[in-house]
Amino acid sequence: MLKNILITGAYGFIGTNLAYRLSLNDDNYIIALDITERNKTLYNSYYSWENFEKIDWDSIDTIIHLAGKVHDTKNTSNRQSYFDINFGLTKLIFDKFIRSKAIKFIFFSSVKAVADSVHGDILTEDVSPNPQTAYGKSKLEAEKYILGELQKWNEEGTLKGSDKEWKKVYILRPCMIHGEGNKGNLNLLYNFVKKGLPYPLGNFENKRSFISIDNLFFLLKNLIYMEYVTPGIYNIADDQPISTNDLIKLIAKSLDKEGKIIYLNKSFIYSIARIADSLSIPVNSETLKKLTESYVVSNQKIKNAIGVKQLPINVEAGLMKTLKSFRI
Repeated sequence: MLKNILITGAYGFIGTNLAYRLSLNDDNYIIALDITERNKTLYNSYYSWENFEKIDWDSIDTIIHLAGKVHDTKNTSNRQSYFDINFGLTKLIFDKFIRSKAIKFIFFSSVKAVADSVHGDILTEDVSPNPQTAYGKSKLEAEKYILGELQKWNEEGTLKGSDKEWKKVYILRPCMIHGEGNKGNLNLLYNFVKKGLPYPLGNFENKRSFISIDNLFFLLKNLIYMEYVTPGIYNIADDQPISTNDLIKLIAKSLDKEGKIIYLNKSFIYSIARIADSLSIPVNSETLKKLTESYVVSNQKIKNAIGVKQLPINVEAGLMKTLKSFRI
């Protein structure tokens, strides 16, 4: 059965990966919504934000809303721009969804909409949101708008269709997503190890959650095709976390190198990071925090919802696949 799937932020890292995988199913008609069209063969049709009013919203089955402004670790972005994009675009798209015959709305929020640091062993969906950054706060505002509008429309009974509960809304909070074409701190670490430099943060013992693009697609595929998955908010992560020290060793293995780890004094490292903050260079306090703090995310709720005990790819295999793609 033909499914019409609209992806906003279609030509970003996640959008292009998802579109490629979805296009392998001939029953999918994939529609791109983005600033510019970068690949005329990836999607079946394309709309820019300037002409998105021309989209036949009633013909769409599923909307995957990826478009947004990512977290700027250098803190050079205007605070209001996060709300203009992450909240503003979400409101624009969700208003179209709620008034249309579209059935499923999948919004990519972030674990940062809940917490910048995990207090306790693991982050679950039960934690009360308390974001500290403009990025996290803008994502949370978008979540609140979606839930508020959905409740209002359900109570008013004005949703199209005979059953006012028929629309399915999923708010996904992924941790760091990686895969071919990935950008971010994973590349920073990769290039560091590639140059043969020793990793100086061995004294920091941590565990962090990641999600591979393959596991992400597995979860999305279930949300799209399963007849019923309970709507709601879901954390998105691989089954196992990994320490940065182990990640360094994995990167070295992907490069056929020996991972070099040294154990410098923590106070000395913090001092260097503060100096980097004032000089606006990449290896700053924010980067240090990402590399050394523990941030473990539970994915148990989404696995329970789709009825699986584990995701297809373990964390090491998923990361190794991504790391090997950097060599091409």
